[in-house]
Amino acid sequence: MKIMTHVVIGYPSLEETEKIVRTMVKSGVDMIELQIPFSDPLADGPTIMNACEKSLQRGTKIKDAFLLMKKLSLEIKIPLIFMAYYNTVFKYGTKKFCRDAKVAGAYGLIIPDMNIDEENQEHFYVSCKKYNLNNIQVVSPASTDERLRKNAKVESGFVYFTAHQGITGVKDKLSPNLISNLRRVRKNFSVPIAVGFGISKRKHLEAIAPYADIAVIGSAIINEINKSSTENIEQNVRNFIKNILFHNN
Repeated sequence: MKIMTHVVIGYPSLEETEKIVRTMVKSGVDMIELQIPFSDPLADGPTIMNACEKSLQRGTKIKDAFLLMKKLSLEIKIPLIFMAYYNTVFKYGTKKFCRDAKVAGAYGLIIPDMNIDEENQEHFYVSCKKYNLNNIQVVSPASTDERLRKNAKVESGFVYFTAHQGITGVKDKLSPNLISNLRRVRKNFSVPIAVGFGISKRKHLEAIAPYADIAVIGSAIINEINKSSTENIEQNVRNFIKNILFHNN
């Protein structure tokens, strides 16, 4: 099973974000999700929302995200993915955003609130395809089979399944319906399946490993940053990843 970790660009600072990403790479993660901070992150729980707020208060701009992606992608060989909300993409200009993300070295985009039904007006998927960017579809337990099939028609890279309905955040126990939902997703998608929202323990990874391909760890990483002093952020992140990481191949 592959591991995708998550950072909020500019939290706790741009310099620290860069250090944390490099630490994650050295610790053995397989891909990293770089979130562009937004003022109203609807899919995010308090932990990531607070990180976004503090990043924006520090003055983080979208140009900083592109510059950081460019710098990191020139040196780092694992996939680096932008996560953002569609308002950010729309205000920047959808076609221009996709072009600049590709130029910066992004492997793909995770835009959880991009409504597939609005593609005729937004041309988001067309722009991703034009610039050879993977558009990572986000589906949830509430997605019907019909909805899953519709998303599968534009699948690219992998599909991101939210382990539970609602917002991100560390959970002690996984949803009892998670495995049956993952089987349902597997029937409809041909690309690898990533699972996020609440994944924070090694036992979570062990539980989903037979049914999914990628585990996404977000809020738990931010929690490690929150409880760290500036001097030991990288060490604490490294230790957390080391404790949770395992390879089953």
